[in-house]
Amino acid sequence: MARFEKLPDDVQTRETQILSFWESHDIFAKTLAKTRQGKPYVFYEGPPTANGKPHFGHLMPRVYKDLFPRYQTMRGRYVLRKGGWDTHGLPVELEVEKALGLNSKPEIEKYGIEKFINKCKASVWEYKTEWEQMIRRMGFWIDLENAYITYTDEYIESVWWALKQIWEQGLLYQGHKVLPYCPRCGTPLSSHEVAQGYREVSEPAVTVKFELQDRPHEYLLAWTTTPWTLPGNVALAVGADISYLKVEQKGEIYYLAEERAQEVLQGDYRVLAKLKGTEL
Repeated sequence: MARFEKLPDDVQTRETQILSFWESHDIFAKTLAKTRQGKPYVFYEGPPTANGKPHFGHLMPRVYKDLFPRYQTMRGRYVLRKGGWDTHGLPVELEVEKALGLNSKPEIEKYGIEKFINKCKASVWEYKTEWEQMIRRMGFWIDLENAYITYTDEYIESVWWALKQIWEQGLLYQGHKVLPYCPRCGTPLSSHEVAQGYREVSEPAVTVKFELQDRPHEYLLAWTTTPWTLPGNVALAVGADISYLKVEQKGEIYYLAEERAQEVLQGDYRVLAKLKGTEL
């Protein structure tokens, strides 16, 4: 068995020598061969998109992705670690749109959808070398030689196959969900995609009137900074210990928090009652 000579005290040099030792002796492959008959421990790599440079936020999750499979391998479990590359998604398309100076779906169609797709395919490999260097340098054991690629027919068909199995078991259903929406891109957005373009801005708040059932011209007032969620509302809530006012203004009756009355009700109004949220 190959053995280390005395390792240098310099940490960086020591790490480099250990990584070189692992590679020259194919240690990762040997751990898989040794545990092949062991009980499987399933690991799925959430793949990165290589059209952006890796940073510290990518480093930390990959520490955990290496830690658990490595520990289970030491316990004798067989942990197949197949790498992958995520080549789909809005961030890829936006990067290409910026490079081409395109600003809308009609402009993409005018440019040519197939040409645009090919540009996207090329874009996702722009920083592949930097990703591979980062993965190697941190000592992350994962099979990149046989990595899956999400734009290949093989991968796409495997997803459709999985969906078919879920459907046949009666586990797939149609539902409704309120999502952030990008009117420029013409698509719903995931929380991850929203966070990528996050910036603090000042926006006007909205006060909405909810008419009470069987009590015309009487309204509960609700304040929100996210009016796009209103179609999904199914209930209103009040604070048990908050003081509310019942007021009349211009022939309509409103219920609202006492502390907000001066801010919300511009102009004259008449207080009809003061009550706690529990009374409402």
